[in-house]
Formats: sequence, structure tokens, C-alpha cells
Amino acid sequence: MPPARFLRDYWQKRPLLVRGAFPGFASPIEPEDLAGLACEELALSRLIRHDRARDAWQVRTGPFPEELFPTLGERDWTLLVQDVDKWDADVAALLADFDFLPRWRIDDIMVSFAATGGSVGAHVDQYDVFLLQAKGHRRWQIDAGENPPLDFRDDVELKLLREFTPTHDWVLGPGDMLYLPPGVPHHGIAEDPCLTFSVGMRAPSAAELMGDYIDTLASEADESLRYGDADLAPPKDANEIDAEAMRRVVEALNTLRFNDPDRLGDWFGRFITQYRSAGVVAGEGDARSRIEIEFTLDHEGAVLQRHPFSRMAWRRAADGGRLYVSGQDHALPVRDARRIAGSERIDGAAYAALSPAGRDAVHALLLAGHYQWLSGDDGE
Repeated sequence: MPPARFLRDYWQKRPLLVRGAFPGFASPIEPEDLAGLACEELALSRLIRHDRARDAWQVRTGPFPEELFPTLGERDWTLLVQDVDKWDADVAALLADFDFLPRWRIDDIMVSFAATGGSVGAHVDQYDVFLLQAKGHRRWQIDAGENPPLDFRDDVELKLLREFTPTHDWVLGPGDMLYLPPGVPHHGIAEDPCLTFSVGMRAPSAAELMGDYIDTLASEADESLRYGDADLAPPKDANEIDAEAMRRVVEALNTLRFNDPDRLGDWFGRFITQYRSAGVVAGEGDARSRIEIEFTLDHEGAVLQRHPFSRMAWRRAADGGRLYVSGQDHALPVRDARRIAGSERIDGAAYAALSPAGRDAVHALLLAGHYQWLSGDDGE
């Protein structure tokens, strides 16, 4: 299916089951790898267990001790780990198959292992998700009817649906994939021990967007910009907030420049490259000089690899381009902004193709820890 047809007919409109989306798919990680990652302090992991007899659910958050997993039994539990693409380069490589979507819209690849019967219950997500079966088999049931009931149960920690009546029922095997737009109730149950990759989207709510933007405007506002009423006339009622007062309120708010496209664009670029960040790039980066960096790239065959937690995007601005990196912005020529945002790795040739401003930006990002050095051999 051409990407344009998928976006026209399915994206944020209706579910789509794709048999053999990844023919001959072999999972780049094993269940033991996922369990090991769930033991790491910085990994975001959850363990969900279901007591069928009582229909009770238990949720624990990681990190988990290694000795826990052999005690869980062979049924009715699920281990979920967020942002596995940040920890495993082979998992991250799958994102190239989703380049028909803006990269800044993609949040992460969550990987779940479920023992036979394992599930997280019937629920609904407020974002698009692609559910790729990596190992084993999972039964997916969805309610694609109009106005499905969305009330939650009040007796469990999870946001599980009180009512769920499926309209479709499929069993997915390795390489099969199910796309679900926001708001479609669904329920996945492991037919046998299985791994599922969930490619989720970033979808901030209107409240999140408004709150962050207004906070940004307020923090940057000139204190001298205030409500004013130099045209004040004697009021008919001193206690009334009249129409003229509200007109002046709107004028005062407009001084914050809500409709400034560049200001809005810069805010959104910073916001979306930081939104739902799994980790923060912190600490001292490489402190070598520009000359040393250029020598290392040109003569030693080294490569700069983007930090897995660094998110980048770019846009055209009135005076050139803007590169956004994990909440920061850099003014650059459009060509440089596009190249840096689109490159996971920068070698000597890519670096040489940048303008002086682009090289300055790469140097600053290296100092901030957004790049790591790979030797010539590692760069292959």
C-alpha cells in the first residue's frame, strides 16, 4: 500500500491489519534481553499480573531484581519496557520503516513480553500505535464500532474499560502488524509466550500545548506590558466588568504575540523535542576543540553518533532554518538544519559539507553530550 493511501484512508480514521508487514521478521531482542533491561535503574518498566479467578490486576514498576522472573510462573503476566529503541540500536533501526511519518511524531518503541494468557486488559489509547508481533502469537480484539463505551473500572490501578464488546478478533504471528488510531478500544492476549513491539506516537493534549506555550510567553513577557485604559470613560456601574474592559483585556493578551508564526514555531520545536523525554542528555560532553574534532573526523575515520536520548527536528523560519535539539534551538541555514536533524551519524564528509555555522552547532552539541564518538570500526 502506498504511504499516501494509508495516510488518506486509515491514519487517525480506522484500524488496519497488515498480514506479513515484515515478512520473515526475526526479533532483534529476546525475552531474556527485555528482562535484563527491566532490571536497569534508568529503564522505564512495568510488570502487570492478572488473577483470573478474582479478575484482579496487580501493577509493579521497575527496576526489578533478576531473581523475580523465575518466580512469576508460566501464565497471566506481562512485562513492558518503554523506549527500548533508545537502549538497543537494532530495535531503533525499525523506525526507518516508518519514515512515511514525521519523525518528531514518533515517541518510542515499547516492547512487551507476555506469558501465555498475559494481557494488560481492555483499554483505549489517545495516540496512534502500530502493534508489531515479534515472537509468538497474540490475539487482538478491537471495538471498531461507533461511540464505544469508554468508562473505566474503578476497582483497579490500570485504566481498564468497564465494558468491552469486540467487533474484530485476530491472532497475529511474527511479522504481522495492527495499526490503531486514537480512541479505539482494544485487548491483546498472549496465545503463547510472545514479544510485541508497540510503535507509539507523540500526541500532546491541547491542555498540555496551551499550558506550556502560555508559560513560555509569560516567562518571556516584558513586565511593562500591562492592562491599560487610557481611553477610560465614567462607567455606568462601577462594579460592572463591561465590554470595553474585556476589549482591553484582549489587547493586553495580544501584546504577548500569540499569532507570531516564528515565535510559535520556535516554542513548538523546543516543546516537541522535549515532550515525553525518557531521559535527559546531561553531563560533560567531549571538550576537544573544533580543530581536534575536524582532525579526528578527517584523518582517523571516526564518526559522531547521536545520543539515543537526543531528539531533533527542524523547520524553516523567516530568516533561515531552525534546528531543535531536546528543547534547545539553533539558528542555521536551512540546508544545515535539515542535514543535522536527518543524520544519526556524522562522518568527515558530512561534517565538511556543513557551513561554518553548522559546524559550530555540531561542536556545541558534542560539548553538551548530544554526540558520542565511534571509532572507524564501530561506525560500520
